[in-house]
Formats: sequence, structure tokens, C-alpha cells
Amino acid sequence: MTNEEIQQIFFQECDEGLASAEAGLMACRAGDHDGETINTIFRAVHSIKGGAGAFGFTALQSFTHHFETVLDLARSGDLALDQGVMPILLRAFDVLTDHVAAVRGQGDAPDDGEVLERLKAIGSGERPIPMADAAAMDVAPPPAASPGIDLSFDLAALIGGLDQGDADLVPDTGLAARPWRVRLVPGRGALHRGGEPLLLLRELIALGGAIVAVDTDAVPLITDFDPDGAYLGWTLTVPETVDRAVIEEVFEFVADDCLLEITRDDASVAPPANIVPIVPAAPKADVGNPSVAATPAPGGQSIRVDLDKLDRLVNLVGELVITQAMLTQRLQGCGQGAIQELSDLDHLTRELQDSAMAIRAQPVKSVFSRVPRIIRELETQTGKRVRLDVAGETTELDKTVIERIGDPLTHLIRNSVDHGIESPAERIAAGKDPEGVVRLAAEHRGGRILITVEDDGKGIDRERVYALAAERGIIAADARLSDEEIDNLIFAPGFSTATTVSNISGRGVGMDVVRRNVQALGGRITISSRPGHGSIFTLALPLTLAIVDGMIVSVGAETYVIPLTHIIESLRPLPGAVKPLGRDRHMLDVRGTYLPVQSVADKLGVTGGRTNPAEAVLIVVETEDHGQAVLMVDAILDQRQVVIKSLEANYRPVDGCAGATILGDGRVALIIDVESLVALDGDTPPMLLRA
Repeated sequence: MTNEEIQQIFFQECDEGLASAEAGLMACRAGDHDGETINTIFRAVHSIKGGAGAFGFTALQSFTHHFETVLDLARSGDLALDQGVMPILLRAFDVLTDHVAAVRGQGDAPDDGEVLERLKAIGSGERPIPMADAAAMDVAPPPAASPGIDLSFDLAALIGGLDQGDADLVPDTGLAARPWRVRLVPGRGALHRGGEPLLLLRELIALGGAIVAVDTDAVPLITDFDPDGAYLGWTLTVPETVDRAVIEEVFEFVADDCLLEITRDDASVAPPANIVPIVPAAPKADVGNPSVAATPAPGGQSIRVDLDKLDRLVNLVGELVITQAMLTQRLQGCGQGAIQELSDLDHLTRELQDSAMAIRAQPVKSVFSRVPRIIRELETQTGKRVRLDVAGETTELDKTVIERIGDPLTHLIRNSVDHGIESPAERIAAGKDPEGVVRLAAEHRGGRILITVEDDGKGIDRERVYALAAERGIIAADARLSDEEIDNLIFAPGFSTATTVSNISGRGVGMDVVRRNVQALGGRITISSRPGHGSIFTLALPLTLAIVDGMIVSVGAETYVIPLTHIIESLRPLPGAVKPLGRDRHMLDVRGTYLPVQSVADKLGVTGGRTNPAEAVLIVVETEDHGQAVLMVDAILDQRQVVIKSLEANYRPVDGCAGATILGDGRVALIIDVESLVALDGDTPPMLLRA
């Protein structure tokens, strides 16, 4: 494994550690935490520190060292996580996030001076000093290339100890009367398998340790020297103030490839020159204290797979679905469509497709985890007080969709805080709690995922929105619009209610971008607002962008696919069920409710389609923006899974269509975008805007 590959694993572990640390910090902020919560935060920061030292990221290593010192005080009960400490810890976490981004080449190293001083002061026992105005501590702009990493070392440096460059990481506390004695003997093949003793020694010295002996007896003659062999052993002392668990964590990734002893150093004397033969150790256990059992392996196992390989797998599964459909159609044409093997193949293909898509599925927590920091920054910039409530973080969604909803979600959160939540004074005057609430939730519903952003603010000022839209020519000055239609005006290009342009809002691009990005995913966004009570933005997104269950229909000489997630029922109308409306429109009586009948042929410009609803097949569909409607087609041909191919990438966008697919007979069929099809050709009220 190359150094770059190992580094990528470290960065992935950083992401996981930051996510768990932030969840823990938010629990501490809310007062809903225990000792294990603080331990989780400590372990995450400590792991990042260990990796930073391994790759020579000295700024990140130094910052995490002081951060974990404060966390260690908290988990030992010597530091209360009160209102004086939590803002500093949250700000330290934000700076840590920026440090990690910097070493990944995604931005410049942050200015951590003020936060670092606060951490050092707390670590030395001083009372927490309130943070300065965060406006003076803005994150540095992105990005610069990360420097190269030099992990070279020489034998003399190992025997003689470590460079003085590590001295700034050693705490000022001297050795206690009964320090820990740590004996480390790497396995013979440790270096070949990526183990680096120098990095472990640096970790122990950063904890206040000191090398007291080096065993060189196993070093061979130069003629027998193996560059990948490990021949040295070390004995160190570590202050007794350091928890044993902290020392053990230094070795948690190499415990199976070294001989490790951790004992109390009662006599404080160096060990004999001859140390036990160098052999790979058994799974991590305390040789000096057999009663301490090895740490059990976790119940679940996982491996990291390159995303390109996963994408190729999903693409091949999609091609297999197409081939299976072709085979099915050919056998049916030969009168062999009912054979058991064909049914088994269909079942196995669907299982394989479901499994492949499940591998790509990720919890939306990876996106939701960014929101707490956004809220904290907005609180500082606006002077408002906001509490974030999150639900449904474990709801899973295709990785491609998750990667592309980050920006729309950020816009919605910023909009809710800037335009929705009132200032504390305004909320008190309105009889509300001075602290506003933003609720972020995700759930599966009807084959789609719904993500809602809700606030308890002042809601949409419809009179002002209407007036601004008329003033800017977005609507006619005498237009008569419903409340829902007025609410949707905020998605108009260039529309903004902000009185001044700031780095939060006012340029008229945010909400327009939200709708465009969501629609590009095949999703929809809706608004529900009550003046004085707040607003709810709902994003309805497809679970995957690769495969969909669809109903195959014919319209004239063309074949289309309608996604099953939109279909409520299909029927041939009974006599008298279809009523005329004007010269060329019809309504269908569906159990006492009249729904508009819309001809797919007319919508998409297809000739030869049926024109009389009484002779056609009518499909009742559900839309997010327009409620229920009825699509008129000539006939239903089949129902099956289809693989979605991008029209934009392979042809060009087509109004009313979300993509294309290859049918079993090799023909290309367009997949209908029910939402936009219903909105085509003037059937949508004039205020509902389309990207």
C-alpha cells in the first residue's frame, strides 16, 4: 500500500472522527451527555492527533494535543462543561475541522492563535476566558496545495532518541514517582506492513514520555540487513498522570504486530540490555498484567472500496438488468416466457440490483453533520439564538444524491436563520422563546426520501413578497395569486427580500439555485408557511439515480416509462365518468373527486395518440406541486425495472422527461418526469416557476 493510499485512509478516518466528535459536543452543549460521550470525543481527537503525527502534519498534531488535554480534564471530572467552556470547545472543533481540510489541500491553515491560547490556559488550570467576537476569527479562504510529506529517518536518530523538533509537544510536567514503563519491540515484518516505530515513539513523547533504553542486540551485520526488517526495541517511561487507556490507544492499530508491555515502574531503573527475542506479539494484551484481556474485535467488519470500482459494479448491474429484459422478451416471443428458470433469473437480477444499490446507500448523517457548524456561524453573524433539532439521520440515500444535496440544504438552512428566525428581542415581543428552533428531518415515503427544513420564525411575509415581485416584473401588477402561489415566488431568479447585501443573503441567487439543483436530481421542493409561526421546506428526492420501477406505456407509435412511485392507480373509465370541461378539456370522476385529464400525446407532441378519454387508459398520478392528476395514454404494455440513462449526457434535455432507458427489444424509451409533464403547456398556474 502506497503512502498516498494510507493517507487517504487517514483522511477518511478523520471524517468519521470529526462526525462522532461533533455529535458528542452537541450532546454536551444540550446537557445530554455522560462520561462515555466525553470519552468518544477524546478518542476521536486523539486518533486524529496520532495520524497527524504519522504524516508529519505538525500544526494539526500540536492543535489536537492541546485540544485533547482539555478534553482529558473534562473526562476526569476536573473541568465542568459549563457555558464558559462549551463555546471554546465548539470553536476549537471548528478550527480542528479547518486544520483537517488544510492538510487535505482544501484550504489554508486556519488562524488558531486565539483558540489555542484558550485551550492552553484551560489546560494549565486557569479559568476559561470568554472567546473574542468570532467575526475576528473567520476561517481563512481556500485552498492551497498541501506540502509534501517526508517520513525518512536514520538508524542513529532512532538509537539516540527523537529530534528536538518534538520538544514543543512535551508537557511541562515532570515524571511522577511511579511512572508507567512501556516496552515496545516491533515485529520483524512491522516496517514491511506499514508500521513505523518512530511515530509511536513520538506519540509517547507527546504524552510526556522519555526513552530510557534501546535494545540493539538484534541488529544484524550489514551483509544480513533487511531494509524492511525491524531490529530495535525501546523502553520508555510515561508519567503516571497519563491514563493507561491513552497509552494503549497509541498502539491500537499495531497491537497485533509488536510485543508491548505496560507496567508500573516502581524502581525507576532501566531494563537489562538483553530484551526478549523479537517476535510478533499475540493480539493486544498486557504482558505485564495477564489479567487484562485483549480488546475484543468489533462485531461488524468492513472494507474500504474505491468509489470508481463501486460505480462500475452498479453500471454493470444496470447493463445486466437490460440484458435480462431483452432475454425475457425474446423468450416470450418464442412462447417460453413462463419457464421457471426465467422467473428465477428475474428474481436473482432484482436481488443483485438491490444489493448493489444498498452498497452505495449512505445515511444522510454525512450531510446533516455539516449543519451544526453552519448554525453556529449564523448565530455569530446575525446575533440570533438558534437551536437545531435533527431527526432521521440514519435514513439512507444513494451516495450520488447525498453528494449533490449539500448546497441546496445549506441554502435552506441559511434562509431559515436569516429570513425566518427573528432576533431574540422580536421573539420576546411576539411571546416566543428567545431561542429559535430549526428542525432538520429525513424520512422514506412512497419510494422517495423527504428532507424537511422547518423553522418556528415569522413565516413568509406574503404582502411584501407580492409587492417586490410586481415591482421587479416577475408577475403582473394586477395578478391574482393564492397564498401557495405567492410563496413560490421566492424561487424566481433574482428574487430576494433582503434589504442589504451580505455574505448570508441579498443577491437573489440562493433559492433559485436550490430549486434548480433539486430539480436536476429529479426531485421537487415545496413550501408551507404560516405567518407568525414559521415555514417548512420539503425536498422530495429519488432514492437512487440509477434504476427505477416503471410502467411501460404506449402513446401513438412511441413508448414511454412512468415511474411507479408517482402512480396511484390505472383504469379504463366507466361510461359517464369523464366530464367535458370547455372545448378541449376533460375531468375524471375518481370516487367523487374530479381530476383533470391530461393527454401525454398533446403534452409531448406525439401524433397518432388517442384523443377520446373514454377509449384510452387513464393513469392517476400524484405530484408534489400540483396534487393529483390523470395522464391519458393508449395502452399499458408492461411493468418492470428500467435503468436510467441521462438524456443531458447522451442527447439533450427534453421537457417532461427525466431520462431514457433501453427496453428489452433494444428500443430507447423516454422516462416521463411526471411533475414537469403535468406543468407543461399552460396547465400549471402562472406563478409556478420551472428551471
